[in-house]
Amino acid sequence: MNDAVRSIEYHGQFRLLRRIASGGMATVYEAEQTGDRGFTKRVALKVIHDKYAAQPEWLQLFIDEAKLCANLVHGNIVQIYQFEEVDGQFYMAMEYIRGVTLRALIDHHRAIGEPMPAPLAAYIVSRVCRALDYAHNFVDDAGNRLYIVHRDVSPGNVLLTWDGQVKLADFGIAKARTMRDPAEERRMTIGKKHYMSPQQIVGENVDWRTDIFSTGVVLFELLALQQLFREQETEAALDEVVIAPSPDLRRLLPDLDQSITGLLSLAIAKDAMMRPNAAMLGMSLDEWCAKQKAPGSPERLQAHLAKQFPTSYRPPSNTPRLEPPPPTQKEKSVWSKVFGS
Repeated sequence: MNDAVRSIEYHGQFRLLRRIASGGMATVYEAEQTGDRGFTKRVALKVIHDKYAAQPEWLQLFIDEAKLCANLVHGNIVQIYQFEEVDGQFYMAMEYIRGVTLRALIDHHRAIGEPMPAPLAAYIVSRVCRALDYAHNFVDDAGNRLYIVHRDVSPGNVLLTWDGQVKLADFGIAKARTMRDPAEERRMTIGKKHYMSPQQIVGENVDWRTDIFSTGVVLFELLALQQLFREQETEAALDEVVIAPSPDLRRLLPDLDQSITGLLSLAIAKDAMMRPNAAMLGMSLDEWCAKQKAPGSPERLQAHLAKQFPTSYRPPSNTPRLEPPPPTQKEKSVWSKVFGS
C-alpha cells in the first residue's frame, strides 16, 4: 500500500448568480460552486478588478487577504474557502452570508427614526470584539503570533445573518507582522477615514489598538444613528480625529447608561494606550448586556431583523426560534451577585 501523500486537482466551476456588491477594489457575486455528481454549494465569489490585478501592490493585498484569512476559522469571521487564478482573473470563494450588513441596519433605523435597542447594539459589537480578539492573537502552525490587524472595521464590513449571527468580513487591507505592507512602504493611508484611529489616519504603523478605536466608533453609530466623525475634507478630518478634543459622549448620548459611555470613551481614546483590548471590551459589553431586561442574543437579533426587514427576511430554516423569556427574579438575583447591582 502506498502511503505517500498525493495531490488532488480541483476541476470544479462557479456559476455566477447575481452581483452582491461592488467596491473600490473588487466585486462580490453570489455564486454556485459545482462539482461531480450534482454537488453544489452556495458561496460568495470575490473578484478583484482588472486594473488592480495589474498593479502588483494591490494584487498582493488581495492575495494576502486570502492567505491570511484561510486559517481564521471562527464563528464571527467570514470564512475563506478557496483562492484561484483563471485566465488572469483572481478570485476567492468565501462563505455566503444570508442577511444584511450592519450599514443597512443602521441606515434603516435612521430612516424610520427608531433607535436601535442598546442591549442589541452592545451584543452585536461584543461579537465583533470576539472576532478581533481571535485575529489579534492568532498563531501560525509553528506557534508564532501573527499580530493581525484588520484596519477596516466599519458597519459595511459587519454582516448579520438572518438567524442572528454576527460576522466580521473583508480583511482586504488587514496586515500581519510577517507580511509586506504596500501601504506602509508607500506611506499610503488606506481604510475608511471616518472610522480610522488618530494613529491610522496620520499614517503611523498601527497595531490592534486601531481596531478597538474603529469598533468604538461603530458602536457609537449604532447607538446614536449618526457618525461620530463627519468631516469630508482630508485636512478637516485630520483635525477632527487627531487634534480636536474627544467628543463629549454624555452630551451626544444623554439617555445612555453611563457604564456604556465610559466603555466607549476608553475605546475611542486618542491615547492608544488607554484603549482596552478586544477581549476586555467584548467581555465588558457582555456583562452589561446580561444585566439588562432584554439582553442581546442570537434569538433577539434574529427576531429584530425579521421585524425590520419583513420583505427580505429569509432564514435558512423554517423552524421558528422562540423569543427567550425575560429573566426570572432568581436569575436577576444571581446576575446582581456576579456583576453587581
